[in-house]
Amino acid sequence: MASFPDMDNAVARVSMRRARGWVVVSTHPHRERLAIENLMRQQFHVYCPFMLERVRHARRTREVSRPLFPGYVFVELAPDTRWAPICSTFGVRTLVRSGEQPSMLPSDFIEDLKIREVDGVIVAPSRRFEIGQKVRIAGGAFQDFVATVIDMDERDRIIVLMELLSRPVKVKLTSEQVAAC
Repeated sequence: MASFPDMDNAVARVSMRRARGWVVVSTHPHRERLAIENLMRQQFHVYCPFMLERVRHARRTREVSRPLFPGYVFVELAPDTRWAPICSTFGVRTLVRSGEQPSMLPSDFIEDLKIREVDGVIVAPSRRFEIGQKVRIAGGAFQDFVATVIDMDERDRIIVLMELLSRPVKVKLTSEQVAAC
């Protein structure tokens, strides 16, 4: 049987990637970027997913990239790799461990995060509702009331305006509590 060196190398790389896993590294508060820089300097493969967050300060609103998991970064390791140097890296607090060994995440978890990235940040799923849309409240004390969506926040909460006792009232609801009309 003929051997194909390129194919054999590709198979070896795929099996090696499967044997590798990701460890979760706890960083000092707001020091994710410092930890990433220093871990990369030591030749570790590091991943930290970022997302855009709207920040208001002094009457200005701007979008800032922040870690999706504040205080944590992921480092890819093979089972035989020495991980002790990670713990003494500037910016790193410790590794998340199960007993004496670092807890490993499957590579699929990180790959799923990377798939959702656009321009280096994780993109939030599209919203089901639009501002100005009429919705019907699907549960709770205001069930079957019709309201208008006036705002939505990052935590999947919807602020609606509804008529109650002949007055407009703002109510904050979760997206599961409302349905499109």
